[in-house]
Amino acid sequence: MYAWIWRKLPFGTPGKLIGSLLIVTSLLALFWYVVFPWAEPLLPFDDVQVTQEGGEPGDPVDGEPGVDGDDPNLDGEPPGDGHDLPYDTERNNTPPPSPTR
Repeated sequence: MYAWIWRKLPFGTPGKLIGSLLIVTSLLALFWYVVFPWAEPLLPFDDVQVTQEGGEPGDPVDGEPGVDGDDPNLDGEPPGDGHDLPYDTERNNTPPPSPTR
C-alpha cells in the first residue's frame, strides 16, 4: 500500500517527501480533531470506582483516621486542611547560594 502511494505521488523525490508529510499531517489532524473526540465517551478512562469488597462507597476503611482510635488529632482540635508539613512555609530556610554555583 505504501509503495503504491509513493508511486502515485507527483514531482519526483522532493514532491513525494512533501506529499508524504502532508498526508501524515492530514491523518494526524483527522484523528486528533475528529476520531479521538468521537471515541472518548466510549472509552472507560474516567469511569473509575474503587470500593472495599463487601462495603459501600464512602464507608471508612481500616487504617484511615478516625477508625479504631488512630486519629492523629487526639488533642481535640478540629482537623485542619489535612496537611501537616514538617517545615516552615512562611520563610525560606535554604542557605544563600555559594559564589561557586
